[in-house]
Parts: sequence; C-alpha cells; structure tokens
Amino acid sequence: MAIKTGILEQKLGDRKTMLFKDARDYQILFLSTFLFLGIFTRDWTLRLDFIFVLLLSCLLTQAVLSLLVNFIEAKNSQKEPIYHYQNKFYHFTNLLSIPSLRSATITALGLCLLLRGNDYKTMAIAGCLAIASKFLFRFRGKHFFNPANFGIIAALIITNDAWVSPGQWGADWWYLLLFIGTGGIILKRVGRWDTSIAFLLAYSSLEAMRNFWLGLDLDVLQHQLMTGSLLLFAFFMITDPRSIPNATTGRVIWSVSIAILTFILQHTFYLSTAVFWSLFILSPLTILLDSIWKQARFSWQSNRINDFRVRSSALAP
Repeated sequence: MAIKTGILEQKLGDRKTMLFKDARDYQILFLSTFLFLGIFTRDWTLRLDFIFVLLLSCLLTQAVLSLLVNFIEAKNSQKEPIYHYQNKFYHFTNLLSIPSLRSATITALGLCLLLRGNDYKTMAIAGCLAIASKFLFRFRGKHFFNPANFGIIAALIITNDAWVSPGQWGADWWYLLLFIGTGGIILKRVGRWDTSIAFLLAYSSLEAMRNFWLGLDLDVLQHQLMTGSLLLFAFFMITDPRSIPNATTGRVIWSVSIAILTFILQHTFYLSTAVFWSLFILSPLTILLDSIWKQARFSWQSNRINDFRVRSSALAP
C-alpha cells in the first residue's frame, strides 16, 4: 500500500513539474542561459529584434507545417484531425499542443547563439528553412538534417550578410565546465554520450598530431579545443537524437567522419565554419548507417515513459 501511495504521489509530482519531464525543457533552459551569458558577459552586439524574428519564424513555421501535415494525413486516412476547431476559432491550448514546438524553440535558440546577420530577411530565411528541412528532407519518416545547422548553411548560401563567429565565446575555462556540465545533463537523459565523445576524441587526436608535426606548443592545442562554439557544437548540435544515426556503431562512425572532414576543411580550405559544413555534408550519411546498423528510432515520448519507469522502480522494494 505504501508503495502504491508513493507511486501515486510521484505521478502527482510529475504533473506539477511537467516542464522538466522532457529533456528538451532542460535544453531550452541551458541554451537560453548561454544566450544571456553571451550578451551580458561577452558583449555580443546581438539585437533583440533579431532574436524575436528567429523565434517567431521558427515557431510559426513549425505550427503551420505541423497543422498542414496533420490535415493531409487525417484526410488521407479518413480519421478525425488531432487539431480541431472549437466554436469556429482555433483554441490556444491546441496550438500549444502541436508536437515539436519545443524542438522549434531549441532550433531558434541555436540560431540565435551561432548565426549573425544584418537584415530581418536573413534571420527569417534561416528560421523558416531550418524548420522546413525537418518536413522536406525525410527518409522513412525521419529527418536527417540538423535543423539549426541547415538554417545556418542555408543563410550562408542564400544571403550575402550572414556569418558565423566561432571565436565569439573565447577560450575561458569556466565556459568549458559550463558546456560539459549542462551538456552532460542533456546527454544523460537522451543517451547520446558516445556521439560527443567520439567526435571530440577524433578531432582532438587529429589536431594533436598536426601540432606535434608542426612543433607547436600545447597552448595552441588547448586554444583550439576550448573554443565555446566547438563545445556547443559537440554537446548540443551533433547529439540531436532525432536526426543522427540510431545505432551506437553508426553514431560513432558518423561522428568520427564529421571530425575528419572538419579537420580537412579547416586546415586545407581554411574554413572557420568547417564543423557546420561537415555536419551539413555528412548528414545524409545517416540514411546509409541506419540501413546497415538497425536500431529503434529515438522518440521523445518513449524517452519520457522510460524516465518515469526508472523513477517509479526506485520506489519498489
């Protein structure tokens, strides 16, 4: 009886703290914190109206395309639509229930942290295309481009005033600890530590061998590996569980491949944005790796259920 009471209390507690049952809630919190830190401690000249444009473009695109897809699927299957009209007006709570609004917010925050531009249109293009990529580039129901990365590359290609500033975070130790700590919380919940570790180990090894060959000091290597943008990329971008390979083996191969291509683009073609181009170029590789190493696809819903089961089992004798 005590166990059942404990489980009931746990369920009631979960309902009161629904905001942090989903790993994406933590990611939104952490990325928002990074944004405020960048503005107030790194003196970023980031305009608030540009932040608003990115958030609005991502959320509206997600809402419109989600409703459109749901309408088409409901029409084809002759089922009642999930999102319905009530008293001839769309109820606000239904809008909030549209799937993946959390993910759209994460995409917008990622673009705010990494992308810079001088025009509203640049930001709107990046936000809209970032979200649209999830609906346009899919294979067997899975999108394989990271939305924020796609938006960055799209803005760099289409517009003339978009750029990325990899050195905007500097190389302070406390940023290293912050990114590792917060990234660890996210990765523990989604189970994608292997992706970050494989990428960082491969990239660090390549940079260490190059520095040794050129006779450079360890300070140079430390500076190369402690840039905030690289850590943000390693812990918060290439670990997106919905767009990366499903199996561990596939993720390790994919991460190492990105590290190798990043090293080549950076030191052969001198691209300061090499990590983002590497992820963009190798994203379709996910399709091949998933076909070779098959494993169940990650689901935010099942992740929340498993997290609840773990907490409930702790109450059992």
